[in-house]
Amino acid sequence: MVPSHFLQLAAIGLCVAVLPLSWVWVRGNQAKFRKLLWVSTFLTLDLVMFGSFTRLTDSGLGCPDWPGCYGTASPFIAHAEIRAAETAMPTGPVTMAKAWIEMLHRYFAMALGVLIITQLLLVIFRRRTLRIPIVWPLGLLMLICVQGAFGAWTVTLKLQPAIVTIHLLLGVILLGALGWFAASQTPLPGRPEPQTRPYFAAATLGLVLLFVQIALGGWVSTNYAVLACADFPLCNGQWVPPMDFHQGFHLWRSLGKTSGGEMITADALVAIHWTHRVFAIVTVVYLAWLGLRLRRFDSLRRPASLLLILLIVQFLTGLSNIVLQWPLLNAVAHNGGAALMLLTLVMLDYRILSSRRQAAAMTGA
Repeated sequence: MVPSHFLQLAAIGLCVAVLPLSWVWVRGNQAKFRKLLWVSTFLTLDLVMFGSFTRLTDSGLGCPDWPGCYGTASPFIAHAEIRAAETAMPTGPVTMAKAWIEMLHRYFAMALGVLIITQLLLVIFRRRTLRIPIVWPLGLLMLICVQGAFGAWTVTLKLQPAIVTIHLLLGVILLGALGWFAASQTPLPGRPEPQTRPYFAAATLGLVLLFVQIALGGWVSTNYAVLACADFPLCNGQWVPPMDFHQGFHLWRSLGKTSGGEMITADALVAIHWTHRVFAIVTVVYLAWLGLRLRRFDSLRRPASLLLILLIVQFLTGLSNIVLQWPLLNAVAHNGGAALMLLTLVMLDYRILSSRRQAAAMTGA
């Protein structure tokens, strides 16, 4: 028998999803499915940013069980248990504010699941008009289910860095996949430009570099290594400070511990931060070159310009994290900027590929 709080949680997720679904429904009769895809993409971006807010406010264990909160569907119902835990440990992981932050993150995740299930149902029951392969919404549904499983393990394994980082990366992959799916249902602006064809591999490489950089950033965040280097451009007064790469990048270990169970050293945290900082230079230089090259094409000018703007914002927010000692909103903006950059690169890749296909089709005709 399904526990009652599971049904209550499902009902809450459905209620949250009603708002974006209603917006899609009332926005005219044309291209409702496309609008649903873009709304889902926007919600995923918000969810990635809210996930970073949850992590940065130490709210990941605000409710120490999953999917509910002390076996209930809401911190309102678990008020007594949360207050008891907060009284026993005032600076601990469980407070009423942290519980609400954690549960709101879960509610939004469930709402996104409802939107993706809606996509799947529409593709099934309107297959003659939509003519969309079922593999897209089905794959997205499987992806968000895996994402939910890692969300559960994030709690049950007490914020183990490897699990939390994978949870972040799955969210970013989901964002990119939804963005590509939405772009595939959106008419391309302007005429096809087959001369962009040689840049598909370059744009894909940029996407790979950014994904690796996001993974390194997630590893910095989940290990709380943002302030391991207290200055810039030097790291603790040195270009190459003492570092412990073995323990810093030993993946399967508890939060704040080495693989042997001891407290993780400052040198290990410096190794994590320093690697992220150095690889950022490689990523920024390459993406700046790519953006400048792609701005020459009319069909790619706007996303390429956006990429360059986001690069500048990312540099400034990353630098501010160090200089201003990791202010919360700035750190969330840094995470959100990385997600936006990835989505922008997905759009560039899609436009290059589609422009090539359109040009080939016109030539064949």
